[in-house]
Amino acid sequence: QEVYRHLQKEGHRVVGVFTIPDVNGKADPLGKCNQSQFKGKPIWEVISILCLHQAYELSNGLIFVTKVIPSIFTLKYSVGRTLIQGDKKAGFTIFWADDGLDTGPILLQRECDVGRNDTVDDLYNHFLFPEGIKAMVEAVQLIADGKAPQIPQPEEGATYEGIQKKENAEISWDKPAEALHNWIRGHDKVPGAWTVIDGQMVTFYGSSLLDGPVPPGQPLAIKGTAKPGLITKNGLVLFGNDGKMLLVRNLQFEDGKMIPASKYFSSDEMSVLELTEEEKKMAEDIKTIWKGILSNVAVIEDSTDFFKSGASSMHVVRMIEEIKQKYSGLQLQNEDVYMATKFADFIQMAVRKLRGEDEEEELVIDYVSKNVNNMTVKMPYQCFINGQFMDAEGGKTYDTINPTDGSVTKVSYASVADVDKAVAAAKDAFENGEWARMNARERGRLMYRLADLMEEHQEELATIEAIDSGAVYTLALKTHVGMSVQTFRYFAGWCDKIQSLPGNMIGNLTFCAIVIPWNYPLMMLAWKSAACLAAGNTLVLKPAQVTPLTALKFAELSAKAGFPKGVINILPGSGGLVGQHMSEHPDIRKLGFTGSTLIGKQIMKSCAVSNLKKVSLELGGKSPLIIFEDCELDKAVRMGMGAVYFNKGENCIAAGRLFVEESIHDEFVRRVVEEIKKMKIGDPLDRATDHGPQNHKAHLEKLLEYCEIGVKEGATLVYGGRQVCRPGFFMEPTVFTDVEDHMYLAKEESFGPVMVISKFKNGDVDGVLKRANSTEYGLASGVFTRDLSKALYVSENLEAGTVFINTYNKTDVAAPFGGFKQSGFGKDLGEEALHEYLRTKAVTVEY
Repeated sequence: QEVYRHLQKEGHRVVGVFTIPDVNGKADPLGKCNQSQFKGKPIWEVISILCLHQAYELSNGLIFVTKVIPSIFTLKYSVGRTLIQGDKKAGFTIFWADDGLDTGPILLQRECDVGRNDTVDDLYNHFLFPEGIKAMVEAVQLIADGKAPQIPQPEEGATYEGIQKKENAEISWDKPAEALHNWIRGHDKVPGAWTVIDGQMVTFYGSSLLDGPVPPGQPLAIKGTAKPGLITKNGLVLFGNDGKMLLVRNLQFEDGKMIPASKYFSSDEMSVLELTEEEKKMAEDIKTIWKGILSNVAVIEDSTDFFKSGASSMHVVRMIEEIKQKYSGLQLQNEDVYMATKFADFIQMAVRKLRGEDEEEELVIDYVSKNVNNMTVKMPYQCFINGQFMDAEGGKTYDTINPTDGSVTKVSYASVADVDKAVAAAKDAFENGEWARMNARERGRLMYRLADLMEEHQEELATIEAIDSGAVYTLALKTHVGMSVQTFRYFAGWCDKIQSLPGNMIGNLTFCAIVIPWNYPLMMLAWKSAACLAAGNTLVLKPAQVTPLTALKFAELSAKAGFPKGVINILPGSGGLVGQHMSEHPDIRKLGFTGSTLIGKQIMKSCAVSNLKKVSLELGGKSPLIIFEDCELDKAVRMGMGAVYFNKGENCIAAGRLFVEESIHDEFVRRVVEEIKKMKIGDPLDRATDHGPQNHKAHLEKLLEYCEIGVKEGATLVYGGRQVCRPGFFMEPTVFTDVEDHMYLAKEESFGPVMVISKFKNGDVDGVLKRANSTEYGLASGVFTRDLSKALYVSENLEAGTVFINTYNKTDVAAPFGGFKQSGFGKDLGEEALHEYLRTKAVTVEY
C-alpha cells in the first residue's frame, strides 16, 4: 500500500498489483514462477494466467505492472540466512524477474548493519520495510527514466532457495553460544528452530546473547545438549560448547501452543471466562476480522488456528491494527497472537487484557501512611528495583525529616549491592526485555499514561513534597508537580519523532544513571528521566538523601502506568555511596546530575576514570539580576523578590546578586523590605503561607553562617538573617546591601532566601555587565528595563544559559535549560535534552 501510494504521488498509474497464489489460493509474495502450474512457461504467459485468476485489487504484492513501464521485477530479503551465518550486514535486492523471479539480473541493492541481538522482525521494522518502500519506488522511476541497470548475478554465493523447511531447522548443539543464537534468530519466526524436550518437538523464539554470571534457575534436560538448560525468571538459558550463554524468551509446542519460556514448569491453566454481552460483541467483531484475513476458511470456529489456516507474520500486523482501530483500549502486541493462535484462546486472551486480568502479579507495596492535609497519603519507602519494592541489602534504613515539625519517616538506605542489582535490572530491560522490543509510539503512550496518573495524584504528590522538602503546597501543586506532568507529556510527544538525518543514524544510548537534588525533588526527576525514557533508555535514579519520598511515589505510579520491569529503578540513600558507585559503574554509559559544582566535579572525574561515560551536569549558580532606573519599578520589586525568595530561595536559578542602578537603589530596597514584612512564614500546607521551612537542618545552619560572614565583611544587614523562633527549620527572608565585589556574599551562592544587593552608577551599562559576568558561574541571569535595545544588548552579553527580560523564573518545558562555565554543561528540557540521551552514528554507504 505504501509503494502504491508513493508511485501515485510520483505520477505513475498502477493498473495491476498481484502475487503468485499459494496452495490455499491466497496471495503469496514469496511464491516463485517455477511452481508446477507455471514451470517452464514464458513470463508474459504467467502474467496472463494471473490476471485471469485474480482481480486487480491492492494486496501485499511485490510485482507491479504500470501502463508506462512494461517491466516486472521482484524484491527479496535474505535476512534469515544472514542471521544464521552471523553476518554483520543484511539487506535486500531488487531483481529483474525471469521465470524464477529472483534469478534475474540485479536492479539495485541496499544494506544495513546487523546488531548482535537483531531478529528478522527488528531488521524488517527499522530497515527492510521503510527502505524497501523507497527502493521499490526508486526502481520504478529508474525504469521509467531508462536508467535502470541490469547487473548479471554471479552464481557463486547466490541463493535462490525458498523459506527453510521445518525438518532442516533442528538445532545442532555442539556449537558456540553465538552460533546457536544466530541459528535460532535466523529461523524466527519461520520456520522456527527446534529441538526435542521430553519427547516432543519444541520451537524456540526470541533469542539473545546473555552476559554476566549464570542466573539462578531450574534445570531442563534437552536432547543433545552437554549441559542442561535453565528455566529462569527471564526465560530459558542455554549454553554453547564454549560455556557462554544465550536466552530464549518463548517456546512453542507441537500443538501450536506458545508460552513464555519462564513459565515452562508452572501451571498456566486458567478458568474459562464468562463473557459479558459487550465482550461477546467484541468477539464477533474480531471473528469478522479473522474471516477477512483467512478468506479460504469457510467458518471461523473456536478451534480455528490463525497460522495453520494460512496466515503469515504479515497478517499478524494487519489483524492487530484492525482490532486497535475498532477497540483502542485493547493494546495487543505481535507476540500475543503467537501466544494464542486458536480463536477461542485469542478471545480469552483479548478479554483478559481488556479487563486488566493479564497484568502480572499485583505490585506489593509496604506503605507509610500519614493523615495530613485533609487526606491520607500513602508513601512507599523501600528501594524500587526491577519493578518491585524491596528492602535495601541488610534491611538498613535511615530517617528523612519533615522540616516543618521534625517528624521522621524511615526509608531504605541503599547499598553498593543494591546499585549492582538495579543496574543489572536496567541492563536486562534494555537488552532483552519488553522495553527493548517496544516501538517508539508505544513508549510515548506509556509516558502519557504516567503523566495522567501523576496529574490524577497531584494533590497527594504535592502534599508529599511539602512534608518532605518544605515546599509551600500551592507552589508544589503548580510547579513541582504541574511542571513535572507537563514535562512528561512534552517528551512523550517526542518519542516517535526522533528521526535519523541522511547519512546519520540516531539511536538510544543505553542504561543511564540520574542523580537529582533536594530543592525540586519531583520536578528534577521529571526533567531528566522524561528525556531519558523518551530516547528509549532505561534508568537507575538516586533521589537526594533528604527528599526521597516523591521519587518512590513516582516509582509506584510508573508501575501502575505499565512500564516494564527494570526500566525505572529508584535507590534512596547516600550520594557518597550510591551516587559515587553509579558514577563508577562500568555498565552505566550516561550519568545526568544536578547539584553542587564541587560534587559535579567529583562525579565527572569518576565517570572519566571508570569508562568515560557520557555526562551532563547542571551545577551551582550565582545568577546576576540587573535592574535599571528606567524599569517598571513595581514589577521589578515584585519579580526581584520572586527571583530570590521563590521556593524559599532553594532555587538553582535564583538571583544570587542584584545590581540596582544608583538612582533607584534606596527606593527599591525600601519597597522590598516593606513587602517582606507582609509575607506569611509558616506551615507549607497552610494555603495562606508564602514562605515555608528550609529543606533540612544542615542547610539552615549553613545559611545562618552565610549571613554571619556577610556582616563580618562589612555588608549591611537590612532585614532578617536569623532563624524564626518556632519549631522547624525556618529562616527569615533576608536583605543585604552595600555588597562589594570582593566579598563572600558577592561570590558564593547562598541557595536560600538571602537577597544580595549591589549598587552601580547611573548609565554604566558596560561596567555593570563586567561585574555581573565576573563569576565562575553562568546558569541564569536577568535584566529589567523599558529600553528594548538596552535589554537586547545586555542579554547578548550576559554569560549565562538563560536570560530573563522583565520577568524571572519563567521556564518552559520546550525551552532548553542549562548553564555555562562552572554551572555545568548539557541541557535539560526542549529538543536539546534528548540529545543528552541519544548517540549519533555516521553511516557512509557507496552503492
